[in-house]
Amino acid sequence: MDLGIEGKVALVTAASGGLGFASAKALSEEGCRVAINSHDGSRLDAAVTALDGDPLALTADVTDPDAPAALVASTVERFGGLDILIANAPGPPRARALEATDDALLDAVEANLLTSVRLVRAAVPHMRAAGWGRIVLLTSVAIKEPIPDLAASSAARTGLWAWAKSAAQDLIDLGAEVGAEGCDAGQFALVEGHAARQGYE
Repeated sequence: MDLGIEGKVALVTAASGGLGFASAKALSEEGCRVAINSHDGSRLDAAVTALDGDPLALTADVTDPDAPAALVASTVERFGGLDILIANAPGPPRARALEATDDALLDAVEANLLTSVRLVRAAVPHMRAAGWGRIVLLTSVAIKEPIPDLAASSAARTGLWAWAKSAAQDLIDLGAEVGAEGCDAGQFALVEGHAARQGYE
């Protein structure tokens, strides 16, 4: 598949496995210059060896409020810009709606809503400068049908979907596109609105 993105710079967070890695792999195979992130340095090193090109490995906890801006800055410093953002983050523990504590809900919002918002805020100025950008916020099938024992995740990720729909209106005239994609874990790598079945676990 030729998505016409050869040479573009992409940042993929939480990318040492699962959907994040599948996305990074698909981007590298399309000829993108890719930066990937994980909080687990050993898993990140293993992931880098499986990617094409000369990827940049960035070890950090993406849910740390300061991490998104730092990850974007490191990517731009290495590659000279940022064209594609795939924002991914780990999900919260399982809990049903009435079992989820205030702290659990706040942690879910921090990880699965605010983390992606911060990444987009940091990335958009670089896309604005280039007049082109693609942003994919990886969420969950729970944005379409909440999962009863993943109440905190369902709530936060649905909030992210709503935020992304609003943000998309602000980016129409900037040459940038943003979308929140609800995916079955490990099945799809999503780039520029296309879904390519990868089969990564």
